[in-house]
Amino acid sequence: MSSTSKFNGLSDKMKGITFILISALAFALMSAFVKLAGPLPSFQKVFFRNIVAAFVAAYLIHKHHGSYVGKKESRKLIYLRTITGTLGILFNFYAIDHLVLSDANMLNKLSPLFVIIFSFIFLKESINMKQIIAIVVAFAGALLIIKPSFNADMIPGIAGILGAVGAGLAYTCLRALGKSEPYYTTVFIFSALSSLIVLPFALWFYVPMTFGQFALLMLAGVCATISQFSLTLAYGFAPAKDISIFDYTNVIFSAVISAALFGVLPDWWSVIGYGVIFASALYMYFYAKKLDAIAEEEGKHIHHATPTAQ
Repeated sequence: MSSTSKFNGLSDKMKGITFILISALAFALMSAFVKLAGPLPSFQKVFFRNIVAAFVAAYLIHKHHGSYVGKKESRKLIYLRTITGTLGILFNFYAIDHLVLSDANMLNKLSPLFVIIFSFIFLKESINMKQIIAIVVAFAGALLIIKPSFNADMIPGIAGILGAVGAGLAYTCLRALGKSEPYYTTVFIFSALSSLIVLPFALWFYVPMTFGQFALLMLAGVCATISQFSLTLAYGFAPAKDISIFDYTNVIFSAVISAALFGVLPDWWSVIGYGVIFASALYMYFYAKKLDAIAEEEGKHIHHATPTAQ
Protein backbone atom coordinates (compact mmCIF):
# COMPACT_ATOMS: atom_id res chain seq x y z
CA MET A 1 0.00 0.00 0.00
CA SER A 2 1.52 3.35 -1.05
CA SER A 3 2.08 6.25 1.38
CA THR A 4 -0.57 8.30 -0.42
CA SER A 5 -3.25 5.67 -0.28
CA LYS A 6 -6.16 6.05 2.08
CA PHE A 7 -6.45 4.11 5.31
CA ASN A 8 -9.72 3.98 7.21
CA GLY A 9 -11.10 6.58 4.85
CA LEU A 10 -8.43 9.20 5.64
CA SER A 11 -5.73 10.61 3.39
CA ASP A 12 -2.22 11.06 4.76
CA LYS A 13 -2.84 14.79 5.16
CA MET A 14 -6.01 14.13 7.16
CA LYS A 15 -4.12 11.62 9.30
CA GLY A 16 -1.52 14.30 9.95
CA ILE A 17 -4.20 16.82 10.91
CA THR A 18 -5.88 14.23 13.16
CA PHE A 19 -2.65 13.47 15.02
CA ILE A 20 -1.74 17.14 15.41
CA LEU A 21 -5.20 17.80 16.89
CA ILE A 22 -4.67 14.88 19.30
CA SER A 23 -1.30 16.40 20.20
CA ALA A 24 -2.84 19.83 20.81
CA LEU A 25 -5.59 18.38 23.02
CA ALA A 26 -3.11 16.23 24.97
CA PHE A 27 -0.86 19.26 25.55
CA ALA A 28 -3.83 21.29 26.82
CA LEU A 29 -4.79 18.44 29.18
CA MET A 30 -1.18 18.16 30.37
CA SER A 31 -1.18 21.87 31.20
CA ALA A 32 -4.47 21.50 33.07
CA PHE A 33 -3.19 18.56 35.14
CA VAL A 34 -0.03 20.52 35.98
CA LYS A 35 -2.14 23.45 37.16
CA LEU A 36 -4.57 21.20 39.08
CA ALA A 37 -1.64 19.62 40.95
CA GLY A 38 -1.40 22.88 42.89
CA PRO A 39 1.52 24.87 44.30
CA LEU A 40 4.28 22.32 43.87
CA PRO A 41 7.80 23.36 42.71
CA SER A 42 8.19 23.45 38.94
CA PHE A 43 11.24 21.13 39.23
CA GLN A 44 9.03 18.50 40.85
CA LYS A 45 6.40 18.82 38.13
CA VAL A 46 8.92 18.68 35.29
CA PHE A 47 10.49 15.50 36.71
CA PHE A 48 7.20 13.62 36.65
CA ARG A 49 6.29 15.11 33.27
CA ASN A 50 9.47 13.73 31.69
CA ILE A 51 9.99 10.43 33.49
CA VAL A 52 6.86 8.90 31.91
CA ALA A 53 8.07 9.80 28.40
CA ALA A 54 11.51 8.36 29.21
CA PHE A 55 10.03 4.94 30.07
CA VAL A 56 7.80 4.89 26.97
CA ALA A 57 10.70 5.89 24.70
CA ALA A 58 12.96 3.27 26.36
CA TYR A 59 10.36 0.60 25.57
CA LEU A 60 10.28 1.70 21.90
CA ILE A 61 14.09 1.63 21.69
CA HIS A 62 14.08 -1.91 23.11
CA LYS A 63 11.33 -2.94 20.69
CA HIS A 64 13.16 -1.54 17.64
CA HIS A 65 16.64 -2.59 18.85
CA GLY A 66 17.68 1.06 18.74
CA SER A 67 20.32 3.12 20.54
CA TYR A 68 19.91 4.61 24.01
CA VAL A 69 22.78 7.08 23.54
CA GLY A 70 22.54 8.12 19.88
CA LYS A 71 25.32 8.57 17.33
CA LYS A 72 28.50 10.22 18.58
CA GLU A 73 28.21 13.06 16.05
CA SER A 74 24.64 13.83 17.18
CA ARG A 75 25.22 13.98 20.93
CA LYS A 76 26.33 17.62 21.17
CA LEU A 77 23.08 18.82 19.56
CA ILE A 78 20.99 16.34 21.57
CA TYR A 79 22.54 17.57 24.83
CA LEU A 80 21.99 21.20 23.83
CA ARG A 81 18.40 20.36 22.92
CA THR A 82 17.99 18.75 26.36
CA ILE A 83 19.25 21.78 28.28
CA THR A 84 17.27 24.37 26.29
CA GLY A 85 14.15 22.19 26.21
CA THR A 86 14.30 21.60 29.97
CA LEU A 87 14.61 25.33 30.66
CA GLY A 88 11.70 25.92 28.29
CA ILE A 89 9.47 23.46 30.16
CA LEU A 90 10.43 24.93 33.56
CA PHE A 91 9.49 28.44 32.44
CA ASN A 92 6.33 27.15 30.73
CA PHE A 93 5.19 25.32 33.89
CA TYR A 94 5.79 28.45 35.98
CA ALA A 95 3.64 30.41 33.53
CA ILE A 96 0.93 27.72 33.61
CA ASP A 97 0.81 27.95 37.41
CA HIS A 98 0.48 31.74 37.45
CA LEU A 99 -1.47 32.68 34.30
CA VAL A 100 -4.80 31.82 32.73
CA LEU A 101 -4.18 28.45 31.06
CA SER A 102 -4.85 29.67 27.52
CA ASP A 103 -2.59 32.73 28.06
CA ALA A 104 0.32 30.50 29.09
CA ASN A 105 -0.18 28.15 26.15
CA MET A 106 -0.56 30.95 23.60
CA LEU A 107 2.72 32.51 24.77
CA ASN A 108 4.29 29.06 24.33
CA LYS A 109 3.06 29.10 20.73
CA LEU A 110 5.55 31.89 19.99
CA SER A 111 8.18 29.13 19.76
CA PRO A 112 7.90 28.66 15.94
CA LEU A 113 8.77 32.33 15.51
CA PHE A 114 11.86 31.86 17.66
CA VAL A 115 12.79 28.88 15.46
CA ILE A 116 12.90 31.28 12.49
CA ILE A 117 15.13 33.69 14.46
CA PHE A 118 17.48 31.01 15.79
CA SER A 119 17.66 29.19 12.44
CA PHE A 120 18.79 32.50 10.92
CA ILE A 121 21.41 33.05 13.66
CA PHE A 122 22.77 29.52 14.08
CA LEU A 123 21.86 27.61 10.91
CA LYS A 124 22.36 30.58 8.55
CA GLU A 125 18.89 30.11 7.04
CA SER A 126 17.59 33.14 5.18
CA ILE A 127 15.04 35.50 6.72
CA ASN A 128 13.23 38.25 4.85
CA MET A 129 11.39 41.43 5.76
CA LYS A 130 7.94 39.80 5.62
CA GLN A 131 9.02 37.24 8.22
CA ILE A 132 10.54 39.97 10.39
CA ILE A 133 7.29 41.98 10.26
CA ALA A 134 5.25 38.89 11.17
CA ILE A 135 7.53 38.24 14.16
CA VAL A 136 7.25 41.85 15.36
CA VAL A 137 3.45 41.74 15.03
CA ALA A 138 3.33 38.46 16.98
CA PHE A 139 5.34 40.01 19.80
CA ALA A 140 2.90 42.91 19.86
CA GLY A 141 0.18 40.31 20.40
CA ALA A 142 2.24 38.80 23.24
CA LEU A 143 2.38 42.22 24.92
CA LEU A 144 -1.43 42.36 24.85
CA ILE A 145 -1.47 39.06 26.76
CA ILE A 146 1.24 40.06 29.23
CA LYS A 147 -0.11 43.62 29.70
CA PRO A 148 3.21 45.10 30.86
CA SER A 149 2.94 46.75 34.27
CA PHE A 150 6.69 46.90 35.05
CA ASN A 151 6.24 45.17 38.40
CA ALA A 152 6.16 41.60 39.73
CA ASP A 153 2.86 40.96 37.89
CA MET A 154 4.89 40.74 34.66
CA ILE A 155 7.03 37.82 35.82
CA PRO A 156 4.65 34.99 34.76
CA GLY A 157 4.25 36.55 31.31
CA ILE A 158 8.00 36.93 30.90
CA ALA A 159 8.38 33.30 32.03
CA GLY A 160 5.87 32.30 29.33
CA ILE A 161 7.96 34.02 26.64
CA LEU A 162 11.19 32.51 28.02
CA GLY A 163 9.47 29.12 27.81
CA ALA A 164 8.88 29.76 24.11
CA VAL A 165 12.53 30.83 23.70
CA GLY A 166 13.70 27.56 25.25
CA ALA A 167 11.33 25.54 23.09
CA GLY A 168 12.45 27.47 19.99
CA LEU A 169 16.10 26.68 20.71
CA ALA A 170 15.24 23.03 21.32
CA TYR A 171 13.31 22.79 18.03
CA THR A 172 16.20 24.49 16.21
CA CYS A 173 18.53 21.78 17.53
CA LEU A 174 16.10 19.13 16.29
CA ARG A 175 16.02 20.88 12.92
CA ALA A 176 19.82 20.73 12.75
CA LEU A 177 19.71 17.03 13.72
CA GLY A 178 17.29 16.31 10.89
CA LYS A 179 16.62 12.59 10.53
CA SER A 180 20.03 11.51 11.84
CA GLU A 181 18.40 9.88 14.88
CA PRO A 182 15.13 7.91 15.27
CA TYR A 183 12.47 9.92 17.10
CA TYR A 184 12.33 7.48 20.03
CA THR A 185 16.09 7.88 20.64
CA THR A 186 15.91 11.69 20.77
CA VAL A 187 12.79 11.55 22.97
CA PHE A 188 14.46 9.09 25.34
CA ILE A 189 17.71 11.04 25.68
CA PHE A 190 15.84 14.31 26.19
CA SER A 191 13.35 12.89 28.70
CA ALA A 192 15.90 10.84 30.66
CA LEU A 193 18.59 13.55 30.84
CA SER A 194 16.01 16.24 31.60
CA SER A 195 14.71 14.12 34.50
CA LEU A 196 18.28 13.71 35.80
CA ILE A 197 18.97 17.46 35.46
CA VAL A 198 15.94 18.49 37.50
CA LEU A 199 16.10 15.60 40.01
CA PRO A 200 18.56 17.27 42.46
CA PHE A 201 16.44 20.46 42.46
CA ALA A 202 13.23 18.44 42.76
CA LEU A 203 14.67 16.67 45.82
CA TRP A 204 16.04 19.89 47.33
CA PHE A 205 12.77 21.80 46.94
CA TYR A 206 10.59 18.72 47.39
CA VAL A 207 7.10 19.34 48.76
CA PRO A 208 5.19 16.28 50.09
CA MET A 209 2.34 15.31 47.76
CA THR A 210 -1.04 13.78 48.33
CA PHE A 211 -1.94 10.72 46.28
CA GLY A 212 -4.22 12.99 44.21
CA GLN A 213 -1.34 15.34 43.34
CA PHE A 214 0.89 12.39 42.43
CA ALA A 215 -1.85 10.98 40.18
CA LEU A 216 -2.31 14.37 38.49
CA LEU A 217 1.41 14.65 37.74
CA MET A 218 1.48 11.13 36.34
CA LEU A 219 -1.50 12.03 34.14
CA ALA A 220 0.41 15.14 33.03
CA GLY A 221 3.31 12.87 32.08
CA VAL A 222 1.03 10.53 30.14
CA CYS A 223 -0.57 13.46 28.26
CA ALA A 224 2.85 15.01 27.53
CA THR A 225 4.00 11.67 26.10
CA ILE A 226 0.87 11.34 23.95
CA SER A 227 1.34 14.92 22.73
CA GLN A 228 5.01 14.41 21.88
CA PHE A 229 4.53 11.15 19.97
CA SER A 230 1.34 12.33 18.24
CA LEU A 231 3.22 15.38 16.97
CA THR A 232 5.98 13.11 15.64
CA LEU A 233 3.42 10.89 13.89
CA ALA A 234 1.62 13.94 12.49
CA TYR A 235 4.76 15.21 10.77
CA GLY A 236 5.45 11.68 9.54
CA PHE A 237 2.18 11.72 7.60
CA ALA A 238 2.30 15.30 6.30
CA PRO A 239 4.86 18.13 6.03
CA ALA A 240 4.82 20.91 8.62
CA LYS A 241 3.80 23.51 6.03
CA ASP A 242 0.47 21.68 5.51
CA ILE A 243 -0.57 20.98 9.10
CA SER A 244 1.39 23.12 11.60
CA ILE A 245 -1.31 25.78 11.79
CA PHE A 246 -3.69 23.24 13.39
CA ASP A 247 -1.43 23.09 16.46
CA TYR A 248 -2.91 26.45 17.49
CA THR A 249 -6.17 24.64 18.36
CA ASN A 250 -4.30 23.95 21.61
CA VAL A 251 -5.24 27.45 22.76
CA ILE A 252 -8.94 26.83 22.08
CA PHE A 253 -8.79 23.55 23.99
CA SER A 254 -6.97 25.34 26.83
CA ALA A 255 -9.58 28.11 27.02
CA VAL A 256 -12.45 25.58 27.18
CA ILE A 257 -10.64 23.48 29.82
CA SER A 258 -9.77 26.61 31.81
CA ALA A 259 -13.42 27.70 31.84
CA ALA A 260 -14.68 24.22 32.74
CA LEU A 261 -12.15 23.36 35.47
CA PHE A 262 -11.09 26.71 36.87
CA GLY A 263 -14.02 28.96 35.98
CA VAL A 264 -11.57 31.41 34.38
CA LEU A 265 -11.65 32.89 30.89
CA PRO A 266 -9.04 35.14 29.24
CA ASP A 267 -9.84 38.88 29.23
CA TRP A 268 -10.50 40.78 26.02
CA TRP A 269 -6.93 42.10 25.75
CA SER A 270 -5.67 38.52 25.82
CA VAL A 271 -8.24 37.42 23.24
CA ILE A 272 -7.11 40.26 20.95
CA GLY A 273 -3.51 39.14 21.57
CA TYR A 274 -4.45 35.58 20.59
CA GLY A 275 -5.93 36.92 17.37
CA VAL A 276 -2.81 38.96 16.55
CA ILE A 277 -0.44 36.02 17.19
CA PHE A 278 -2.67 33.59 15.28
CA ALA A 279 -2.97 36.05 12.36
CA SER A 280 0.84 36.29 12.21
CA ALA A 281 1.15 32.49 12.28
CA LEU A 282 -1.55 32.14 9.61
CA TYR A 283 0.23 34.67 7.39
CA MET A 284 3.52 32.78 7.78
CA TYR A 285 1.69 29.52 7.00
CA PHE A 286 0.28 30.78 3.69
CA TYR A 287 3.51 32.63 2.86
CA ALA A 288 5.52 29.41 3.27
CA LYS A 289 3.06 27.50 1.07
CA LYS A 290 3.33 30.23 -1.57
CA LEU A 291 7.14 30.01 -1.58
CA ASP A 292 6.95 26.21 -1.87
CA ALA A 293 4.52 26.51 -4.80
CA ILE A 294 6.84 28.96 -6.58
CA ALA A 295 9.86 26.70 -6.00
CA GLU A 296 7.91 23.67 -7.28
CA GLU A 297 6.81 25.56 -10.40
CA GLU A 298 10.38 26.72 -11.09
CA GLY A 299 11.54 23.13 -10.63
CA LYS A 300 9.05 21.96 -13.27
CA HIS A 301 10.25 24.61 -15.74
CA ILE A 302 13.87 23.58 -15.20
CA HIS A 303 12.91 19.90 -15.64
CA HIS A 304 11.09 20.59 -18.91
CA ALA A 305 13.91 22.80 -20.17
CA THR A 306 16.57 20.12 -19.57
CA PRO A 307 17.23 17.96 -22.68
CA THR A 308 16.50 14.29 -22.22
CA ALA A 309 19.56 12.05 -22.35
CA GLN A 310 19.60 9.70 -25.38
